[in-house]
Amino acid sequence: MRLLLWQWPCHCHFTGCEGCELRGIARKKNLGLPNMKLIKSCGACAAQLPDLGAKQCSSCKTGYCGPECQVQHWREGGHDKLCKKIKKAGGAEKYYADKKCAEAVAEAVEACADDTKGQTCFICTQALHWKTKESLVRGCACRGTAGFAHVSCLAEQAKILVAEAEERKLEGKEWDERFWRWETCSLCEQDYHGAVCCALGWACWKTYVGRPETDWAQRYAINVLGKGLYMGNDYEDALPVMEAQLSTMRRRGAPEKDILVAQGNLANTYDKLARFDQALRMRQDVYFGFVRHLGYQHCNTLSTAVSYTKSLLLLKRFEEAKSLLRKMMPVARQVLGDGSEVTLKMRSAYGWAHYRDPSATLDDLREAVTTLGKTGETARRVLGGPHPLVAQIEGNLRDARAALRAREEPSSGAP
Repeated sequence: MRLLLWQWPCHCHFTGCEGCELRGIARKKNLGLPNMKLIKSCGACAAQLPDLGAKQCSSCKTGYCGPECQVQHWREGGHDKLCKKIKKAGGAEKYYADKKCAEAVAEAVEACADDTKGQTCFICTQALHWKTKESLVRGCACRGTAGFAHVSCLAEQAKILVAEAEERKLEGKEWDERFWRWETCSLCEQDYHGAVCCALGWACWKTYVGRPETDWAQRYAINVLGKGLYMGNDYEDALPVMEAQLSTMRRRGAPEKDILVAQGNLANTYDKLARFDQALRMRQDVYFGFVRHLGYQHCNTLSTAVSYTKSLLLLKRFEEAKSLLRKMMPVARQVLGDGSEVTLKMRSAYGWAHYRDPSATLDDLREAVTTLGKTGETARRVLGGPHPLVAQIEGNLRDARAALRAREEPSSGAP
């Protein structure tokens, strides 16, 4: 995936890329495996359910830890009134996804309210969606009056493209480009971020949740949802989604490279939940795993290198981080270009490592200010001012300048 902190198993489509070639192989037939499940707790007592073999309501598929809880939930927990409604919605997982999607859309609309006043959807040309009555969002790199849309319109646009890909039996790059519409703007071609990314993640998951876990759309959808929750800062909910994805991949015997990707995404979430040591151990394994399988120039290796660097920095292992970045930044520029998010985040991390290091010299601080200044200019031009990476880089630049001024200015108490 194009984001530093998120990856598909492969997306680069460079000539000879093993990952892309594997993705071009014909999709497997439905082998009868169960659907992936996100509801991991008993409907009555909230106890943890096993990945497979949990007791279920025969009608709506709500899960229980045993028959006693199922009976209690029917008699006293209100399930007798909800069962038909859940079944009509498509079952417990679909009902849950629909509910979470509605909540996420409302949050995205609220987050974008100041930016969307007086605008219309570039897809349906209306201010309010004709069916859902939802208002507009914009969470990409579009400027001016471009890029405003309803989440429902964006979702419908993506569904149509994926349905076309399935009907035409497209594979590899052609399939990926259509499915990416769930996460990228069709106008600026940049990824959605923040609450809009989260809303589209739930919209994608609710669209494909009923399919078997061997289905490619369902397997892509769980990745889109995990990314959306992460980008929407909903790390507590992102964690079980990523754990469910990793568990399912291991159960069905996914390729090791795909499992490495899932582990890397999970490590990102460990960081956000302040589980830094656990994140570092996992990222170290993932990074060297990609180096072994794909080499230093592969997009997944480059992306994972930045995440590995982040873990080193959070644990204040500055010299190790700077050494890795000096090695990988030239490779990222050559392979992905100066404007890619991976390259930008490498350069940002390099500046951050210089000014946050307690042993930094005056030259180190000056290098940090120069690096972050140039990186911020590029990021703003490519991604647009509202992008969270731009705000992050510019915040680091302010801190680096403050550290430099403090070192350059003489002490006020000096005679």
